[in-house]
Amino acid sequence: MKREIIRTADGSTTIHLPDWGESYHSRHGAIQEAYHVFIKNGLSLFEGRPVSILEIGFGTGLNAFITFLESQRFKQTIDYTGVEAYPIPATEVVQLNYVESLQAEAYRSEFQKIHESAWETPIAVSTTFTLTKQQRFFHEIDDVSKYDLIYFDAFGYRVQPELWSASIFAKMFAALKSEGVLVTYAARSPIKRAMTESGFRVGKLAGPPGKREMFRALKSENSSY
Repeated sequence: MKREIIRTADGSTTIHLPDWGESYHSRHGAIQEAYHVFIKNGLSLFEGRPVSILEIGFGTGLNAFITFLESQRFKQTIDYTGVEAYPIPATEVVQLNYVESLQAEAYRSEFQKIHESAWETPIAVSTTFTLTKQQRFFHEIDDVSKYDLIYFDAFGYRVQPELWSASIFAKMFAALKSEGVLVTYAARSPIKRAMTESGFRVGKLAGPPGKREMFRALKSENSSY
């Protein structure tokens, strides 16, 4: 499948798959989307305490790098697991401009470490941020009560509906600790039904630039959703 590096509306790059009409991040702004969906509406809920994160769709490493920067900013201990069936090649990594766009030149070596570190092995990117990359399909995830927060960043429902099924969300529900949270850029009725069927309480929030809404799902019997 053809792949190309494109620039999004906020100046940051992403990978575009023209055969699918799909990109790894929003064309309205890759960095803006990551901050809005995963930091503002996910990580910020855990401010001031250690957090264990599972990312579904490690992809370009943007979400991991931004979360690493947040761990440095707030001195927050983060244990981060990124799952990706098809890691992107080094030739694409070097074309991504996230270090420059985030004005994070002081952390260029950490960005490189995130991508160059071995898979299946926990790596200390810093004293506060540990990364484990797992090369596997989402349906192979079998963790139980391990994570506080899930970043669900799979390709869109339009091109891969099987990644947004009740069976996948049942695995996400099992992987979360009690009171755990799942956030995603998506907001479609079939996705909400799949999440609800899996036990989640689902709420709509304002979406990132270019999207009206997004979902946040809670593993909680006391949720106000």
